Amino acid sequence: MFIGHYALAFAAKRAAPRASLGMLIAAAQFLDLLWPILLIVGLEQVAPGDRHFTALRFVHYPWSHSLAMTIVWSVLAALGYAIATGDRWTETIVGILVCSHWVLDLIVHQPDLPLYPGGSARVGLGLWNSVLATVIVESVMFIAGVALYTTGTSARDRLGRYAWWPLVGFLAVTYVANIFGPPPTNMTGVAWASLALWVIPLWGWWADRHRTVRRS
Repeated sequence: MFIGHYALAFAAKRAAPRASLGMLIAAAQFLDLLWPILLIVGLEQVAPGDRHFTALRFVHYPWSHSLAMTIVWSVLAALGYAIATGDRWTETIVGILVCSHWVLDLIVHQPDLPLYPGGSARVGLGLWNSVLATVIVESVMFIAGVALYTTGTSARDRLGRYAWWPLVGFLAVTYVANIFGPPPTNMTGVAWASLALWVIPLWGWWADRHRTVRRS
């Protein structure tokens, strides 16, 4: 899943108004932020695959995407946030967002998600087998997430009116390009290109600085 993860981060601003949108995005996408680093250092592996929704075959990624390590990462992220801010409620939301990534991936992936490092069992419900169903599910989630963030916040200055929407547009365009673009052949290039995902939490943090939570 791609924009579905961002949808949950956008929606989570309602539940954790004190958190930066950048932090919420980083939590929801933490496994995918970690993944290219582990590819580059050789701890995980990806290969070209059959073209359904994605043309990648996730060969080996137990440290970023196994259920056991997801729980570990969620606990560490939550504790780190609590130590840095003292905000116990938002700590819980951060931990849930990290875990949500594995749950959403479970829905869309082929049976390639490991349960723990070293284990042979692989799980995945395979929504990616249907491009149409995947697009419908993620699009509905994304629209709902954008609506919840937009109606739950308001611009505090001119940048606040305009900085948010280019982020939404960029994610939507990237999503469409991923569906219709040519399949990648250079897996090293995939790993390095995926590091660009780190820009999106920074973009979210910057846009969110120029918006304020609406008080009922």
